[in-house]
Amino acid sequence: MSPSFAPRDTSDECFESDLNLSILGLGVEYPPFLVGPEALETLANRYYPPTDALKKVLSINRFTGIETRAAIGDVDHPLVNQPHAPSIKELNALFREEGVRLSVNACKKAIREWGGSVEDITHIVSTTCTNSANPGFDHFVVKQLGIRSSVEKILLHGVGCSGGMAAMRAAAHLALGSSYRGKPARVLILACEISSLLVRSELDSINEEQQTRVGVCLFSDCASAAIIGNGVGKENDSAPVYELLGWKHQIIDDTEEDLGFDVDPLGWKVVLTQRVPKLASAAVSPCFTDLIDSIPELSTSNGRPAADEFDWALHPGGSLIITGVEQAMKLTPEHLRASYEIYMNYGNSSSATILSVLNKLRESEGKEKVVACAFGPGIALEMMVLRRRRLAPSTSNGLEQVDAAQLSNGNGATSHNHANDIIQTSGDASTLDHKANGTASLANPNGAHCDGASATNGTSIANGEHGAPHSLPVEDLD
Repeated sequence: MSPSFAPRDTSDECFESDLNLSILGLGVEYPPFLVGPEALETLANRYYPPTDALKKVLSINRFTGIETRAAIGDVDHPLVNQPHAPSIKELNALFREEGVRLSVNACKKAIREWGGSVEDITHIVSTTCTNSANPGFDHFVVKQLGIRSSVEKILLHGVGCSGGMAAMRAAAHLALGSSYRGKPARVLILACEISSLLVRSELDSINEEQQTRVGVCLFSDCASAAIIGNGVGKENDSAPVYELLGWKHQIIDDTEEDLGFDVDPLGWKVVLTQRVPKLASAAVSPCFTDLIDSIPELSTSNGRPAADEFDWALHPGGSLIITGVEQAMKLTPEHLRASYEIYMNYGNSSSATILSVLNKLRESEGKEKVVACAFGPGIALEMMVLRRRRLAPSTSNGLEQVDAAQLSNGNGATSHNHANDIIQTSGDASTLDHKANGTASLANPNGAHCDGASATNGTSIANGEHGAPHSLPVEDLD
């Protein structure tokens, strides 16, 4: 059966004109290392023979458009330098330590910006696709944050890269339920992924099965968090960062075999087909139309607004995903500037990425309304429309004001001059010198690559300057 994505009648699914739902705080925590493309090549050469499949993957790795990926360790991390790939037991032990640490820090940042107390948190919605232990990692985050044990928790599983937005959608419904009862809701959303240590397992599969597996070139580590409130009892709340206007969840029929993340004795293995970028891009327009028509203030007698009247926070699953949506929706790179920048500087951190993109997007002025969008296994499409309310926090509330070359809320970064080196970061916001100076871009209008480094046209995504989109020779993930 061919995949299909048909618009449905949404006349009975319209949102109220004022949901009174807002994102009150955002927090993003990247781990203390950024690794360049050479890190994968180093590990591959240490432990695997130069087969044709491996050579192809390493060639793709040089042209993903990613300059650095966030990781919990460098190329010499002990777990990726054993005679064999780390076991699930070893991966779980490390997630329990590093994943929980990243998560706690991200949550603290979101709570600090919100201005409330952990005592006021009513619900927690968490997600990860790189850990499946019971109790879930959220249990240990709650303990370290000092949140009362009776707080209502939900841990989403099986949603992959769309998990961050699925968590936002679930949190919004919980908050609306509290509104109906006249009770306050302050929902903590948390997404955390540790993907970097799956590198050996993926390289094993490339070597043993002679498959071109590009997930090993794209994924990275991150934790991100947000607080969603329903406006009831808001005396201690800060001004909203974004207002939620409406959302939509859709499954693209007959695509279960195209995108996934399978359990394996040595962790998890990415499942995808070359159809994913085309399927995902084609699904966005009908979903956008349905969603806009369900939001009263956007669906008026004057007609619905065009896609280019919004800024877009797109989950940067890969270069062909970003450029595919850009072309399908008749956008420009400027509309997707935050997605491009996070992709280039940090890679694809699966479910944790979308909140990082929204955090980056609010650092500078832009269009009043934002479309957030992500794809996950299924293939699932999550979309949400938000309204900007304010920029990144200033020093007046104890948080750092950022510019286009910095990441707000203390995203890990460091000054360095070698994009392909492995570099330790401070864990705090600091300038990415080589990116801020305009030496990196995903776009190459000439389609030429000079020396195997990331494609560049001399402009900088970090400075908000974008060249024409360039489709890179890489399959894309969710």
